[in-house]
Amino acid sequence: MGGQKFQYDESGGTFFYFLLSFLALILIPATYYYWPRKPKPDPEGEGKECRCVGCVKKQQLLKSADPWRGPKHFFIKFLLVGGWVLLALLAYKVSQFDYEMANFDPYEILRISPGSSQTEIRKAYRKLSIILHPDKGGDEAEFMKLSKAYQALTDEDARKNWEKYGNPDGPGAMSFGIALPSWIVEKENSVWVLGLYALVFMVALPLVVGTWWYRSIRFSGDQVLLDTTQMYYYFFHKTPNMMLKRVIMILSASLEFDRKHNSEIIERQSDNEEVPQLIRKLPNLNEKNKERPLCFGYSIKARAIIHAHLSRIPLNPPTLEQDRRYVIAKCPYLIQEQVNCVNQLILLAYARRIQRLPSIETIENCMKLCPMIVQGLWEFKSPLLQLPYINEDNLKYFISKKRQIKSLQQFAQLKGEERRTILRCLTNEEYDDVMKVLGAMPYVDFQVKCEVIDDENPTEVTAGAIVTVTVALIRHNMSTLFGDETVAEAQAITENGIEGDTKEGDGDNEQHEPAIKRPAWLKQKKGGGKKSNKKTSKQNKMVNNVKQKSEGSPAVVKTKVKEDKAKIKEEESEDSDGSDIDTAEINDRSSEEEVKSSSVEDDDQEWEKFQQKLHKREKVLEGRSKISHAVHCPLFPIDKQEYWWTYICDRKSRTLLTAPYHLTGLVDREECQLKFTAPNWPGVYTFTVCLRSDSYIGFDQQKDIKLDVKEAPAEITEHPQWEFEDSEEEGPAEDEARESEYTTDEDLPEDDD
Repeated sequence: MGGQKFQYDESGGTFFYFLLSFLALILIPATYYYWPRKPKPDPEGEGKECRCVGCVKKQQLLKSADPWRGPKHFFIKFLLVGGWVLLALLAYKVSQFDYEMANFDPYEILRISPGSSQTEIRKAYRKLSIILHPDKGGDEAEFMKLSKAYQALTDEDARKNWEKYGNPDGPGAMSFGIALPSWIVEKENSVWVLGLYALVFMVALPLVVGTWWYRSIRFSGDQVLLDTTQMYYYFFHKTPNMMLKRVIMILSASLEFDRKHNSEIIERQSDNEEVPQLIRKLPNLNEKNKERPLCFGYSIKARAIIHAHLSRIPLNPPTLEQDRRYVIAKCPYLIQEQVNCVNQLILLAYARRIQRLPSIETIENCMKLCPMIVQGLWEFKSPLLQLPYINEDNLKYFISKKRQIKSLQQFAQLKGEERRTILRCLTNEEYDDVMKVLGAMPYVDFQVKCEVIDDENPTEVTAGAIVTVTVALIRHNMSTLFGDETVAEAQAITENGIEGDTKEGDGDNEQHEPAIKRPAWLKQKKGGGKKSNKKTSKQNKMVNNVKQKSEGSPAVVKTKVKEDKAKIKEEESEDSDGSDIDTAEINDRSSEEEVKSSSVEDDDQEWEKFQQKLHKREKVLEGRSKISHAVHCPLFPIDKQEYWWTYICDRKSRTLLTAPYHLTGLVDREECQLKFTAPNWPGVYTFTVCLRSDSYIGFDQQKDIKLDVKEAPAEITEHPQWEFEDSEEEGPAEDEARESEYTTDEDLPEDDD
């Protein structure tokens, strides 16, 4: 039996296979992820770019901020193209390798059929040897193969070896090839090879892993310093009810603006003169606060820059303007971290791990600050200043005896002539830019649906049940409001803003949501005559009786519905002058038909819900998109996308019921589910579903939902697995504290704000 033989690649053939596979594993994913791509042109965005001074200056600064973008893209393309060229050359080189004994077939070499006689074999050998003999101009390698094939068919031992082992010489040594060139293990090169191994595995690899680990333990998942997050927790726990300017102070104290924690921060000698001069221009900066780190120099400088940005005070371009661009670009990520910290503190307070509960005003002040930073505008300023070319002097044209234009939605609903009259001080090009920006702003249809999922009666809320509120957001451009006609839903948005002057009633909710089926306990009772009340009560009783007695297959129900319809038509034709009792009976029968037909469609509705759940799960697995719509923000140093927050709160008790959900991919339509636990005591409760923009001022909305909480069934409230060990130790004081967590409509007046 042949032995085993290990050998390095002397000719370099197998090493080319190794290089080919290794290069392909690198090039394919690298080309997919790193090939420079141009942004896809937006067909809707063509010709909609704003040409105001702020936007033009911002685009120029963005281009100048990355001067090496073009050469960097060229270098990446050059490397990738060179890699693919090298891959093609290696593939061609490998295809040229020829192994003589890879497929040794003596009959094929002699060009005869299997089973030929010895005479035919000799004849074929003589004929081919004359052609392939080296002395007569033939190929020596081919002649050697011909001689070996002739020997394999004429020599009895060689023929047996070929038939048994596939080789005329018998079994050879088992060869294991290593796809590395032999010079690697040569003695002369051992020092260089060992040095390369030490450089890669003992220096470069530990350095890369250590750098990555050092950064990962300093930053959170949103690339915010963990020390900054701890500072947020401390101050929000220390001050549960935090005002807006206090939130700005905490934001400016973030360690991202400190040179000791962030090497990108630039400290100049000129700051000692420019920062005090800027502070003198800013009222109520509270720079004499002695709290640490609010009194540190970097914190006061960042606070002054944020106040100057909100007041739209121009800064020195070579120094403080560069700092403003860096500080303001960091603020949205830090504000989102503030919202998360306040939400975590509220959850800890509910779990009784901390004593102080942050108020709903604190987290809402954090959310208010984000659009202020993006637009460079204080909250008490007019939202109309978000439009290009509009300044404080132009605002006087929006207010007159005939009209009081205070919001962007009101301005969009005006007729074209009235809008042009108001902006008569602008040129046609400037007016076109204003209308482009206004038309691209969001107009969101805010729809809310409340139910108890996985319950027998999803419209009935019992004490302690898990209530699911489905928030549907349908985004349109503000240009849909242009024209002479007024859109009803636009009135709902302008009237129901959180910052608005008027408060929307429950009846308005029903008018602006015709497509949503509201639960019975959310519908308001409308006044009517005595006869109509008697009829409706009689119909409700009839519907309940039909629900209890309705049985049978769907086919039988359909046939009964058709028969009842035919009978009703005949009775209506015969007794056209019937009394009120006859009409009531007809209404009762129609209600029976609706109940029966609804039972037929139950299976289809359940299947649709199941498909919707699968679709939502697939969407979650795909990941959350960060692309929605571009925001017009000339004072914000980088490009910004529209994001939104939605949450549920109780305005009466000033508590947050659900964590704020951050919507980052609202392009056309987006849905999310907010879940909370219903109160433990029966009653009628009013909660508020809020929608807040992180990019525009004056686009916030809110809608009230009423929960008629019923008493839970006895078998659930008395079930032993719902009893906790701590329930026996709770005293009457804790019961009163939890009872005041939610407030019914009967406990407090209707208008408490």
